[in-house]
Amino acid sequence: MTTDAKPSSRERLLEAAATLTYRDGVGIGVDALCKAAGVSKRSMYQLFASKDELLAASLKERASAYTATLLPAADDNRSPRRRIMHVFDQLESQAGAPDFQGCRYLVVQIELKDQGHPASRVAHRVKENLTGFFRAEAERGGASDPDLLARQLILVFDGASARAGIQADSPTGLIVPTVTTLLDAAGVS
Repeated sequence: MTTDAKPSSRERLLEAAATLTYRDGVGIGVDALCKAAGVSKRSMYQLFASKDELLAASLKERASAYTATLLPAADDNRSPRRRIMHVFDQLESQAGAPDFQGCRYLVVQIELKDQGHPASRVAHRVKENLTGFFRAEAERGGASDPDLLARQLILVFDGASARAGIQADSPTGLIVPTVTTLLDAAGVS
């Protein structure tokens, strides 16, 4: 006989922070977070020093799952070009979901504006790692300027994510030709 363990107060707070801040923004209040988690404010402050730390912990906890969904497996034997395209295929797939509001890590950075905020630092590392992936694959693929190509690819990724997130445009039919043009111009095979 199996019993489903009830999530801990910490887990419920992390989930509430992830859900509410993605849906409503980082300005969501502590009362709303605690209510959604079914946790008292006192308990929240025993677990996290501040709402800022709760938000940072929530983002950090989801970072590996986000990366695992977005990036191809390390032992994937596809060409660098196909590995880069995989990321954009994943973005296109995610952007088609009805509740897609853009890349949560980009959204947090835009909303907070303070690069020193604990959540901004987590988001910055996640975005830096994605740029690093693009740079490494560009190098492996023989790009003429891997740093420039990585910057261009993250610009396309963030731009497509943001425009899809605000429902200004769908990346379908835009991402593949745009990234293909960049990869061709850089000489990536």
